[in-house]
Parts: sequence; C-alpha cells; structure tokens
Amino acid sequence: MTTTEGGGFTVSLENFEGPFDLLLGLISKREMDITEVALAAVTDEFIAYMRVDPDLSRTSEFLVVAATLLDMKARSLLPVEDEQLEADLEYLEARDLLFSRLLQYRAFKQVANIFGQLWEVNSGAHPRQAEMEPKFAALLPQLRWSTTPLDLAKIAAEVIFAAPPEVTTTHLHDPLVPVRPQAEYILKQLKVLGDASFEQLCADAPDVNTIVSRFLAILDLYREGAVSFKQEAPLAKLSIHWTGSDTIVADMRMEDEEDAVVAPL
Repeated sequence: MTTTEGGGFTVSLENFEGPFDLLLGLISKREMDITEVALAAVTDEFIAYMRVDPDLSRTSEFLVVAATLLDMKARSLLPVEDEQLEADLEYLEARDLLFSRLLQYRAFKQVANIFGQLWEVNSGAHPRQAEMEPKFAALLPQLRWSTTPLDLAKIAAEVIFAAPPEVTTTHLHDPLVPVRPQAEYILKQLKVLGDASFEQLCADAPDVNTIVSRFLAILDLYREGAVSFKQEAPLAKLSIHWTGSDTIVADMRMEDEEDAVVAPL
C-alpha cells in the first residue's frame, strides 16, 4: 500500500493494482466486474492507510463507497432462478441506481478538489480597506437619483398591504368516471374487433381518469369471464381478447356505480 500524490491510497489485489479512484472508475464504466474485487482486502488496506494518516472526512467517504460496492456485489452474487430476471425493470433500476451513486461520489469529489484549488489560489487576496483616492473618485459618473420619498412609500405600501394570493381548490375535484359505462364501451369495441390492445381501447380517452376507469373495467370483465388478456413482459403491450357471449354479457354482475367509480387523480 502506498499513498498517491492526490492524498488517496492505492490498492494491491490479485487482478488490480493502482489508485482507489481508478478502481472505482473501472467499475463504473463496467470495464471490471465487481464480483472479481476482493472488498475485504480493499478495506484492510484502507484501515492500514488510516492508521498512518487518520482523516475523518476520508473515512466517511470510503464508508459510503464501500457500502455501495458491497451492495452491488451482493446483488451480483445472488442466485438467479429465471434467465430473464436481468430484464426485469426493477432489477435494472436498482443496478443503475448503484452506479449513479458511484458517479455522484466521483463528481462531488472532483468539485471539492476544484474548490480546494480555488481556495489556495485566492486565499492570499484581501479586499481594499482604504477609501478611493480623490483623483480616481473624480472619474466616477455622478449618481442621478430621481426617486422621491413618496415613491418609496408607495412601493412599501404595495408590499406591506398586498392582498394575500387566492388559492382555489377547483382543480382538485375532477368529475368522477363510472366504471360501468366504460365496461360497456370496451365490450362494444371487442365485439367488433375481437382482439385489441389497451392502447387502442384508450385512444379516444379524454383524460387520465377515463383511462384508469377503463383499466378497472377490464379487470371486472376478466373476473366475469368475458375477456382474457395477455402481456409478454412487464410494461409490454397488453392485449385483450373477447371470450364471452351475449348471455355472459347479459348476466354480468357489475357493481353499483357509487362503489365502482374512479376517484380523481
């Protein structure tokens, strides 16, 4: 273990030897597999480095990065039952979040170094305490002040006695969209088309509440055995197929409109 010029430390592993920041860069660029990094060895070297040059801020930075790397490695080593698990949206979002934490750490560290350099460069500068010499003061343009005390009083009165802003609540009460009429609309469309995607059934929906109401209507129709739907993968196209008959439609036990409405979003 040796100290780098930037005040960091280097790690020496079986498959990597160099500055710790370089190791983070390779992992964040996916040029090095996190499962091949011995985090225990990295931690031991950092503890030895801190014994020689203790620094609380560096210790806290290392703990954040080490916790992120440990979480990444644990996720990578977990057994995968389904080969398509990596395509799952939640898994991808969690993995990208871990990489974004590393990128944020590096960005904040670089900005901190820039501020430190600016502080060193400008720490010797001091503001002028003496008054300007008369020969330079004479070169300044004359100040022309046209505002009267009455103008200042009017401005102050507008600020002090201004009417409070009115906050209306009309936008919080959108009209309700009953589920039953939307179910009847979906049945009419499926009787003609046979198969339709959820996007097609909501193409003429005027607002979000209507879209939600039609989705609930599809669930009711599926429960009654009037339709079936298929979706190949999460967030993929949702296809609805008409499987019922006129008898099923006539015997459907839809809920009362008061209990089957969509609350405004």
